[in-house]
Amino acid sequence: MEKLIREMLIQIGEDPQREGLVKTPERVARSWREITGGYDEDPGALVRGALFEAEGKEMILVNDIDFFSVCEHHMLPFFGKAHVAYIPNGKIVGLSKMARVVETYARRLQVQERMTAQIANCLMENLKPLGVAVVLHAQHLCMMMRGIQKQNSYAVTSEMLGCFKNDPKTRGEFLTLIHEKP
Repeated sequence: MEKLIREMLIQIGEDPQREGLVKTPERVARSWREITGGYDEDPGALVRGALFEAEGKEMILVNDIDFFSVCEHHMLPFFGKAHVAYIPNGKIVGLSKMARVVETYARRLQVQERMTAQIANCLMENLKPLGVAVVLHAQHLCMMMRGIQKQNSYAVTSEMLGCFKNDPKTRGEFLTLIHEKP
């Protein structure tokens, strides 16, 4: 990867031997390994490894999970907040694992639409709840820095499964809760 970064510097008209750039290929390679570390993790295993018996059947919501990802089309960052909820069906998962699932999918080359569905499907398949709801709000540097250059726009995507898809009251409660602030 360092060789590719060095070549990219040359292609944009830079000198990779310039003092400030000598270690850039090494730093960028290390950075990309961290940014794309989600390929090395199994989000389903994270969920299955943190399941607990539970009797409740009320919504469990983790709101405002910060995430950072990279758009697969332009390889520029997009970032925002994830809101993830489920209705238990005999089992619950550790709250931090919900955030870990978001992070695992975010640390891959992504599109926001797919990431939203992946998070919801992972929880549905591994936790087997009555329903799952996921909403992502994100800003995309590919829209802010290039092309249309709209700095204040953001994209909202949602995926509703089970009772969140089929029951307007449950969906409405979720959508109300994600906008409430403590």
